[in-house]
Amino acid sequence: MTRLNLLLLAVLLACAIGVVTSQHKARRAYIELQAAQQEARRIEVEWGQLQLEQSTWAMHSRIEKEAGSRLNMRVPEQGRIQVVPTQARERSH
Repeated sequence: MTRLNLLLLAVLLACAIGVVTSQHKARRAYIELQAAQQEARRIEVEWGQLQLEQSTWAMHSRIEKEAGSRLNMRVPEQGRIQVVPTQARERSH
């Protein structure tokens, strides 16, 4: 009877250690999940800011202003503008 009790105690201790270990792993995984979700939110905010910045830098009025002030470029007179057809247009005609 004593051997059986010792065997059952050993099995009980092994199960208890297994439960504690699995709970610890689950908590650690949950903490990692929360950190990854927070990082994903931070990246989404940064992505939105970068898209806004890109749209600001690509605004036609800003590009035209920079071309005029930094490069001394001006829009040509209407009579000097020539429209060059693309290859796709040439094939369709």
